[in-house]
Amino acid sequence: MIRAPKVRLVDENGEQLGIKTADEAREYAWGKNLDLVEVAAQADPPVTRVMDYGKYRYEQEQKAKLARKHQVSINVKEIKLRPKIGIHDYNTKKGHVERFLNQRAKVKVTIMFRGRETQHPERGRDLLMRLADDVKEIGQVESPPLLDGRNMVMMLGPTKNAGVKREEDAKAEDTQLSEEAVQGDRNGQAPAPPQDADDPSGPPGEEQVREAEARPAS
Repeated sequence: MIRAPKVRLVDENGEQLGIKTADEAREYAWGKNLDLVEVAAQADPPVTRVMDYGKYRYEQEQKAKLARKHQVSINVKEIKLRPKIGIHDYNTKKGHVERFLNQRAKVKVTIMFRGRETQHPERGRDLLMRLADDVKEIGQVESPPLLDGRNMVMMLGPTKNAGVKREEDAKAEDTQLSEEAVQGDRNGQAPAPPQDADDPSGPPGEEQVREAEARPAS
């Protein structure tokens, strides 16, 4: 609701119509079968604009909806390592990092130092850079190893190749299954397994027929 006695009026095309009384501005808007909307209440005098308010709100909602649709949700996972980690545990942790990167997530890798381990931060840095090199096809260093108290942290982000191999493998598997289905359905049914000529459960083989013909009737 417009409370100011005078307003600066802008028409539906964005053209300035000057300062009008609030009643004059309303009459102008109503004469065009449109609404008078206050768009800058803090101005002196307040700025009002003539518009179709229902259409304006719809357009604003659509813009907000489109903006939310294009927002990228950043997912950050964390993996913690010890500077003296064993090879088996290292490979397990590396597998987790690769899985996260293939899911297009960022990975925060933390080296936890204890006791005298803090005197050799280079060991943690070497381990982090080794990991970065091992996953370089799908991960890139976004934040290099930095010492933070008793921890050393590095941030990895997915490259454009992350997740690509998984998609290709899934497509190849689907193609193989489709080809097998086509081969099985080529004659309307799955191909029967080869029948042993001497298998009594199946149709008689050539040898069985000859024996039946040669056997005298009882």
